[in-house]
Amino acid sequence: MPPHAIDISGLTVRHRDVLAVDGLDLRIGQGETVALLGPNGAGKSSTVSAVLGLVRPAAGSVRVLDQVPAAAVAAGCVGVMLQHGGLPGEARVGEVLHLVRRSYDDPWPLDDLVTTTGIGGLLGRDVDALSGGQRQRVLLALALAGQPPLLLLDEPTSAMDVEGRRAFWATMRGLAARGTTVVFATHHLEEADAVADRVVVMAAGRLVADGPSAAIRAAVAGRTVRFTAPDGAFDRVPGVTGVDRLGGTVALTTADVEATLRALLADGVPLTDLEVRGASLEDAVLSLTTPGALR
Repeated sequence: MPPHAIDISGLTVRHRDVLAVDGLDLRIGQGETVALLGPNGAGKSSTVSAVLGLVRPAAGSVRVLDQVPAAAVAAGCVGVMLQHGGLPGEARVGEVLHLVRRSYDDPWPLDDLVTTTGIGGLLGRDVDALSGGQRQRVLLALALAGQPPLLLLDEPTSAMDVEGRRAFWATMRGLAARGTTVVFATHHLEEADAVADRVVVMAAGRLVADGPSAAIRAAVAGRTVRFTAPDGAFDRVPGVTGVDRLGGTVALTTADVEATLRALLADGVPLTDLEVRGASLEDAVLSLTTPGALR
């Protein structure tokens, strides 16, 4: 049986008096695409830092492909794309990529790497002249230069437009199909919902949910009935537990969608642009990470 890509047991990380990670157990198999979600301060970055060997745990252990983190990183087993990753100034993209590839015994073939990451038109450009989205694609190319079996991404699409994000995640799906393990932290929950095989939710340094996105969403009770109505009070409609209004659009959170719809129709409410949906991944994560849910 192959080793886990990441094997975390009882991980505790402290930053002075702050408990950042609290006894975390987490195992990620090779070839999985995993979204690491949670609010700011949940412990995501500290967990990633422990996987990279950048912090010393107060307790517990971390293994990366059956190695200690420092050894796995030194062996080129881990590619990293951090949110605030830097590039050397006064250099061209091609020069930086050439320098990084030379540090590996078996680098990713240049033509394939350039095509995979979509930087073909950037090799001759000064790194200081790159847009935010172009910079992210170059950082991805550098992270992949050594053909790592494990890729760690921290808010990888934060500077990208919609088209850039779509292209980026198409690349990630291609890497996953090749067997690369992809672990990413993001605040774009619709991306996590669409891309990840598995969603790991953290809050207050602890794991609060772990599973497929559909299972995480299904664990949250209630559905939303959305429609257009010029006016009206809907808080006493059967089943309704919450009412939101934005302009002429009404969104009713309900524990009994059938009872709610029957009552609205019986009252003659014109349900223009009617939409009924279950909880989104964002709804689920907010529900799981509110202070009351963590007690």
